[in-house]
Amino acid sequence: MSDMSTPAAARPSLREAIERTGYYPDVVQDVLNNALGQESVVDFIVQHETTFDRADEIRRHITVLLLTRTRLLVVHVDEHSDGQPEATLQATSATESVPVSRIGPVVVQRVVDNPAHFRPGDLPSEVVLTVNWGSISRIDLEPATCGDPQCEADHGYTGAIAMDDWSLRVSRTADGDDVVEAALRFARSLIAATSTP
Repeated sequence: MSDMSTPAAARPSLREAIERTGYYPDVVQDVLNNALGQESVVDFIVQHETTFDRADEIRRHITVLLLTRTRLLVVHVDEHSDGQPEATLQATSATESVPVSRIGPVVVQRVVDNPAHFRPGDLPSEVVLTVNWGSISRIDLEPATCGDPQCEADHGYTGAIAMDDWSLRVSRTADGDDVVEAALRFARSLIAATSTP
């Protein structure tokens, strides 16, 4: 079992973490550099995923979370071919910049296998980091009624606006111990940043 408290000197740099994924490191780094501007990184996490679509096509995706003194940057880079030969692969990036002051609750869910054998410092098998900053919302509408089952009048609509949370799930099996450690470290940094008045 790994110890959660990896010394700072043993942690990979952001560039090293990106290069370890093998996922277009120059493209990803360029996206991050443009998003950061002159700000420095307080903390980060890098998650690389490989998925298979219905046509047995392999698709790769990388998510990078960067925390600066003022912002949370959520960066995604996706690979796709639109059914074309490999020579025409494209990488599409999207970056969301969220002021730290807009971040609401930060929830950290930990899953521990064999809890009877757990010792302080052991890594959980899975970590889910959930953050809400109000950027994603959903409106659920339905016809309004007056309560009379025989009434055929139009009462308009009623509904609710629900805020959707943003989540990142990592596991030791899929992502490795270092990514789980990074998720826990990043969560602590984000909680500290959002708890400071």
